[in-house]
Amino acid sequence: MSAVTVIADDAEALAAASELAADFRKDTVERDARRRLPHAEVARLSESGLLGVTVPAEFGGADVRTETLAEIFRLLASADASLAQIPQSHFVYVNVLRLQGTRQQQEFFLGEVLAGKRFGNAQSEAGSHVQDIRTRLRLRPDGVYILDGGKHYSTGALFADWIPVLARADDDNLHVAYVPRDAPGLTVVDDWDGMGQRTTASGTVRLESVPVPADRVVPHHLTLQGPQLHGADAQLPHAAIDAGIASGALAEAVEFVRTKSRPWFESVGEGHATAAEDPLLIQRFGELAIRVRAADALVATAARSVDSARADPTDDSAAEASIAVAAAKVTAAEAAVDIGSALFEVAGTRSALDSLGPHRHGRDARTHTLHDPTRWKVQHIGRYVLSGTKPPRHGLL
Repeated sequence: MSAVTVIADDAEALAAASELAADFRKDTVERDARRRLPHAEVARLSESGLLGVTVPAEFGGADVRTETLAEIFRLLASADASLAQIPQSHFVYVNVLRLQGTRQQQEFFLGEVLAGKRFGNAQSEAGSHVQDIRTRLRLRPDGVYILDGGKHYSTGALFADWIPVLARADDDNLHVAYVPRDAPGLTVVDDWDGMGQRTTASGTVRLESVPVPADRVVPHHLTLQGPQLHGADAQLPHAAIDAGIASGALAEAVEFVRTKSRPWFESVGEGHATAAEDPLLIQRFGELAIRVRAADALVATAARSVDSARADPTDDSAAEASIAVAAAKVTAAEAAVDIGSALFEVAGTRSALDSLGPHRHGRDARTHTLHDPTRWKVQHIGRYVLSGTKPPRHGLL
């Protein structure tokens, strides 16, 4: 790895994200079509310093605003939704260290992050539901933990230096074990075959008697006690990714209609020489642009709500932040799916050609929005509005 930049502030972070997004956009169709895993691009992400932007200032990081972090994800997703998805869990587990790590753990692991090291993800399992965690973390008499289990949808693990593993300890409480990628007994299997987000490598992690020193284990169950923003922090990047997909799909539709689409013959008969002059298409693009602006605005508003709650953490402020993020996620998810489909409607027959690749937006949107069902988010919003019922503290809201 080349020298890693240490980003100083929000403006520097946004400039770096904008530059990377412009570069990543150039080859996104080819990566998606060939399922070429973005090892070089992920290395550039590390070298840019963006992975360290949420490290607190006392440990040498920029500790950027949540709104800045959301915009980083939105920018990257507008260029390549797979690349944007890869570091989502990285920031979640940086945050776990901020909340529950000991001073020694924070100094070590946050130092690793500033040096460009990447956290992956070994969280979800093929249990009866998403929170059915069966991976076990057993403490041996010599003080070393042993990990056994299996994980699915392990986005980022294949590219990681450290893989945070969610597991139940002997007391049945959830802990996170930070395990080096090359630990004995840990295997990452590249068996992801999703129709969208093809290059996230969100495959399987197998854990067979993996030894973990006690100083690499964090009590994650404490994260959800009291007023907490863990769920809002984890969900906001997902909302930003959806908003980015919607923005990228709209931008591609605009470029396609301007440069490739033929005008409909009836539009030509009314004096409109190009597809971009068709009044019906102009109307539709206006409608789609409003959807993108609404998603972007709600993501930014939610991010500010999270920062406000972080400055004054109470049950009320945390609930408001979670509801704001839920509203952003619902709106952005709908925009991503709808605009990914509308792209074909406005661009015309040629946009269906596999070689041109515009279908990736719709596939990425449909795949990514399956992470967390928006129908439950709408339920929690409705209960909050009607009866003041605060959203649950389960880390997914």
